[in-house]
Amino acid sequence: MTHPFLETERLVLRPFTTADADDLFALDDDPEVMRFINGGEPADRDAILTSTLPRLLHDHPCSGTRGFWAAEEKATGTFLGWFELRPLDDHDPTVVELGYRLNRAAWGKGYATEGSRALIDRGFTDLGVERVTANTMAVNTRSRRVMEKSGLSFLRSYVGDWPDPIPGSEHGEVEYELLKTTWER
Repeated sequence: MTHPFLETERLVLRPFTTADADDLFALDDDPEVMRFINGGEPADRDAILTSTLPRLLHDHPCSGTRGFWAAEEKATGTFLGWFELRPLDDHDPTVVELGYRLNRAAWGKGYATEGSRALIDRGFTDLGVERVTANTMAVNTRSRRVMEKSGLSFLRSYVGDWPDPIPGSEHGEVEYELLKTTWER
């Protein structure tokens, strides 16, 4: 068993292993889960093994952490998805990106907010984080609500030049942030 990185009342966040490939494939193969990521396109098992998993297993030397963690329900050990608190620059732990991707069975239960808040607290208290940023499509109201409930504030809207636009991308993207000085208040 992999040693947990973080535990909350209902979640265990642990480092990914190669044994998580099937769970990652199932997560990314759900069109509703991927709706605001790639428009709900089917997952590619080879891409999970050659691209996704190596990204999730990457160690960030500046923070001494992976940046991505598998999320399990504490009571059952069920794989729920993942959380991200990843340095934007491998040599600077002060600015991190918050992210999450949970399976549909986990939606609407407060897991995304619970895991995000715990990671933010860990980042500000133990990992040298000064600024947390998060981005999503402007139309992704559920994710925006999680960001707000996790303490982040709307920073800006912007339009990306995406090679393969998906439904909703015409409304642009949004960025949220939380500064350590604000969190400390």
